[in-house]
Amino acid sequence: MSAIFAGREAQEAGRPLTIVAFDGGKRIGVKILVAGGGRCNVTHHEVTHDQYAGGKPNAIKSVLRRFDVQETVAFFKDLGVHLKREDTGKLFPTTDNAHTVLDALLRAADDAGAEIRHPARIESIEKTPDGFTLGGDLGEIDARRVIMACGGKALPRSGSDGGGYKLAQTLGHTITDRVFPALVPLILEKSCVLREISGVAVPALLELRGGTGKRLKTFTNSTLCTHFGLSGPAPMDISRYYTAAHLDDRGAHLVACWLPEADRDALDHDLQQLGKRSVAKWLRDKLPESLAHALLEHARVPRDTTGSDLTRDARRALLAAIFEMPLPITGDRGFTHAETTAGGVPLDEVTVKTMSSRVCEGLHLCGEICDVDGRIGGFNFQWAWSSGWIAGRAAAAALASDHARAAPRE
Repeated sequence: MSAIFAGREAQEAGRPLTIVAFDGGKRIGVKILVAGGGRCNVTHHEVTHDQYAGGKPNAIKSVLRRFDVQETVAFFKDLGVHLKREDTGKLFPTTDNAHTVLDALLRAADDAGAEIRHPARIESIEKTPDGFTLGGDLGEIDARRVIMACGGKALPRSGSDGGGYKLAQTLGHTITDRVFPALVPLILEKSCVLREISGVAVPALLELRGGTGKRLKTFTNSTLCTHFGLSGPAPMDISRYYTAAHLDDRGAHLVACWLPEADRDALDHDLQQLGKRSVAKWLRDKLPESLAHALLEHARVPRDTTGSDLTRDARRALLAAIFEMPLPITGDRGFTHAETTAGGVPLDEVTVKTMSSRVCEGLHLCGEICDVDGRIGGFNFQWAWSSGWIAGRAAAAALASDHARAAPRE
């Protein structure tokens, strides 16, 4: 995105630039190709700054406003990529093929006069009086301006393995004290009954509570039980908040409500009116059979229990399992399975109007290398498009300005 708009800015100004984008991954555009199950969730129909964590909200808002969802949709349409909105609000290419997105971006970069070198990893960077000297696979390269769009640490096989942080630090930037996986599946204790029902997915409300029981964050969305724990939108959305809270408060924990639309008092009344009817059948009418049985097991209610046999304590235990089941999290699946990174270069060190560095003249930063991470559903791609658009245009405009100042006066 940066290369495309740096090139377009230069073309519009009538000042050709040599623009080179280096991609160090073994395969180009891996994050695009794996997103959305290979379909690429380009953005979301409604993106606001409060769907992001990390950097300052007003700074994030400013960036997203400069190149918003409507402009993103129009940009891709101009490239021949038409987007469709699904019930979740996610926008996908109508082809349902991520290659459509990647191929269009590569063509746009070429049309803008930007050269993409791949695979070509940059391993070092040095500030010079005239700009920068980059070192890597292709030897030394001099550049007047540099845009770092190196990603964070998520999905390291894409080339986004934290190497960008080291380069940024070389030029005087800091990295947040905490850098950890975000949008990542969660691991449950081996003894948890949910690990026995792999493949079951239901809408659920997941709630993060502090050690004192204070309610800190909730997400309601599809939740997938797996052989290792939990995946799907709700667990992945809440994962970064759980990790951040747990680092400060070891008592922080998650609970799940498996019937988020139900009224607890009404279900309590129903259970007391069951009589000789089966409690298990009553619960199977509301939830998948394997999940219903797992909740009965968690509450220690035998499957052959009838309403008449259900004691008050057993009834309360079952309701607790349905509405606030503790989730014994032991960790997450790490950066290898994470969709994005929490942490990075603080936005305090970036002038968001131009995505330029406040500590190193001639440097711009955009995308996941910044301390910004969004919810699942296209939000992190929108941050990439928006911040990349700003960085590319600003870098090219700055070079044009430098050239004008350096030109001899008549």
